[in-house]
Amino acid sequence: MNMTLAKTILAAWSLAAALLSTAATAADAPLRICLDEDRPPLSVHHRGKPGGGFDVLLAQAIAERLGRPLQIQWFESKLDEDSSPPLEANALLSDGRCALLGGYALTEDSLVVPGMKTARLPDFDGATRDDRRRRVALGVLAPSQPYVYSPMTVVLGPKARGRKIDGIGDLAGMRLAIESGTLGDAILMNFDKGRLIDSITHLVPGRDDLLGALNRGDHDATLLDLARFDAYRAAHQDTAISASGYYYPIGANRGYVALASDPALFVAVNKALTELMAEGKIAEFGKQAGLTYLPPREPAILGNVWKQIIQR
Repeated sequence: MNMTLAKTILAAWSLAAALLSTAATAADAPLRICLDEDRPPLSVHHRGKPGGGFDVLLAQAIAERLGRPLQIQWFESKLDEDSSPPLEANALLSDGRCALLGGYALTEDSLVVPGMKTARLPDFDGATRDDRRRRVALGVLAPSQPYVYSPMTVVLGPKARGRKIDGIGDLAGMRLAIESGTLGDAILMNFDKGRLIDSITHLVPGRDDLLGALNRGDHDATLLDLARFDAYRAAHQDTAISASGYYYPIGANRGYVALASDPALFVAVNKALTELMAEGKIAEFGKQAGLTYLPPREPAILGNVWKQIIQR
């Protein structure tokens, strides 16, 4: 036998044995998934109580398909100008807090190689004082296939109930409220060269109660993530705000992210997602969690969001 060929075969056998050994070890180890503790109806967790939500149901199903016990690492992502969800996700994964992070918005901007070498961890369940101070060396993120589509939607206050909304232009003449620095803010402020600017009231994320103000009739409409409206409606069943049924045409899919250095995990997770999607299980999880479930749309990974908004 040719020596080069023999060495190649031996190397292949060694690699296969290593992969089988790794797979066997992984099968015994818990599947650790990071989820945001305050993003209902996707995921929610109150300390001392079991977690719930769409992403929890999906994580349980994924772990079952992989034949591994599930462990959820809960973390808290703050709504402020200093927070960076991509860096927080990367830090959690790079620190080994989890192998997957769920409910991640799949955009080109959120998947770029980080511009810095280290980042701080977000607050997470079990974090120590030292954890809150230290910085983590970052890796490179890679996405799974998407499993849910998250669009922006127009939500109407009581005085605008029943008004037909087919596009952002139909908001002209209405009293609009939006949280500063959000995607909805950029959409409304840039629409038709700023035509709506004089009708917009800006609120501070995390401090002002956007949907509460809308419910009181202080404003007529807002633009926000559909899942957030689902969560508010579930918690306030007598609310006076209502869905317009209009979805802004630029939206993002959500999926899992992991470190690009673990390709075998992606193969297994994508296989499980494909099976669950085909069986209608993922849509069923959405219904159980009170999520208006929309299946993923093309493109799987959204391009430059801000450029698309400005060009519209």
